[in-house]
Amino acid sequence: MDIAEDAERVSDPLPRVCVLKREEGENFGFHLRVERGLPGHVIRNVETLGVAEKAGLRNGDRLLEVNELFVDDLGHGEVAHKIQVSGPQLCLLVLDGEEYEQAVAQGRDLRELASAQRGEGWKPPRLCHITRDPVTGLGFSILPVEGEKGKFTISPVTGGPAEKAGVRKGDRLIWIDGAMACELTHSAISKMVKKCSDHMTVLVIDSESEKCYIHRRMLILPAMADAQSMPYKPRRLHLEQGPDGYGFCLRQEKASAGRLVHVLRDVETDSPAELAGVKDGELLLEVNEESTEHLSHEDVVNLFRQSGQQVTITTMTLHGQDFCTKLGLSPLLFTEEHSPTKEQKVKPASPEQSAAVMKLVASPAEAQEKLQEEPNIRLCVLQRGTVGFGFHLGCIQQKPGTFVFQVTAGGPAESSGLLQGDVIVEVNGQNVEDECLEDVILLMKKGETTLSLLVVDRPGYECLKKNGKPITAEKVAKASEV
Repeated sequence: MDIAEDAERVSDPLPRVCVLKREEGENFGFHLRVERGLPGHVIRNVETLGVAEKAGLRNGDRLLEVNELFVDDLGHGEVAHKIQVSGPQLCLLVLDGEEYEQAVAQGRDLRELASAQRGEGWKPPRLCHITRDPVTGLGFSILPVEGEKGKFTISPVTGGPAEKAGVRKGDRLIWIDGAMACELTHSAISKMVKKCSDHMTVLVIDSESEKCYIHRRMLILPAMADAQSMPYKPRRLHLEQGPDGYGFCLRQEKASAGRLVHVLRDVETDSPAELAGVKDGELLLEVNEESTEHLSHEDVVNLFRQSGQQVTITTMTLHGQDFCTKLGLSPLLFTEEHSPTKEQKVKPASPEQSAAVMKLVASPAEAQEKLQEEPNIRLCVLQRGTVGFGFHLGCIQQKPGTFVFQVTAGGPAESSGLLQGDVIVEVNGQNVEDECLEDVILLMKKGETTLSLLVVDRPGYECLKKNGKPITAEKVAKASEV
């Protein structure tokens, strides 16, 4: 009997944990596919010596979980979206292709198989946003764990702000205001707490659940966390066209640090937009789960046109986006489905009214003219810091130009004047406009400690290209002489 049980145990499929961490400008180095005749989400095109291969991902693996969330029963688009919004770190639970197919054929419960890796009593980490009380302060104390370097406990004052935010006695501190606690000294953490103004965000976990992650050699990431106390969350809204369209205007406006953002304006009373919950001044983050961050105004309008009579949008306040950016988090990690309080009672738009619909979506001509300012061409010289150059690259399929996807606050890139959304024209004097993202990254790595980038803002780049004007370093000198 024991022998039979042992044999069954040996034959159990064994999922693998793969922790991927990409550096600035890198991708994760694999493709996620759904293939005819093959069940599950299939891992393909694992790049040799890439991030995924180094983390243990293999061609043909099947994906079970993304950041501790079971995804085998989700659609391909939804799973891909969860990977895209994860940020530079990603935790995947996978099963070998053959073992996966055997498990499916045997009728095994894949969700149970995945959760068994965590053991009983496991609880997810928690993101706790603590607002300072004028009398009691933040209401917690942080102490180093004796004999364990880089580990700290955080204990809340009973009834204080930290406890109300979800911190529990004996919790382990994993992350504080965007910084990993294991990389900080107790003195540095104490200084951060003293300097904080009116709020602080921490990632915590109970000590028993932490042991589960240590045993599995997993990082504890904000993307895995219960984020109930987070003050700002994007909302996913579902709209249907009415006789007069959606009932709002879409404008492209300049926000902090010169960033261009897509803003929802002039929301009409009792329009489909208002009834769905759209608020004037909110940022448009996604259209049908496609990010608008690096798209032009015309590209976003086209997404609405292609959507037909219905559209799903993701919105957030500007304050909310700034809050997440300062913490180094993707706001899309915390998106919530929004159910409108009013019943949406609008007649669908007829084909003849489609043109009128887009008039409401598109920005007025005078607003677009304000955006056609002098192209912002800059030569940014970066010195590599302790954490690299401090930015990430991205690209849009079938559109020219590698662009700056993210700039790390306080890093070398920000200090040099590099801005999110900038298009990379030259790397160390070499034009890279027609180069693929991977070749641009390789060229940057050759620069070692110093990196020279000729960049221009996206609207300026498109304007110069449209008019056939070259983008050169000489234009930077001329601009500075004026």
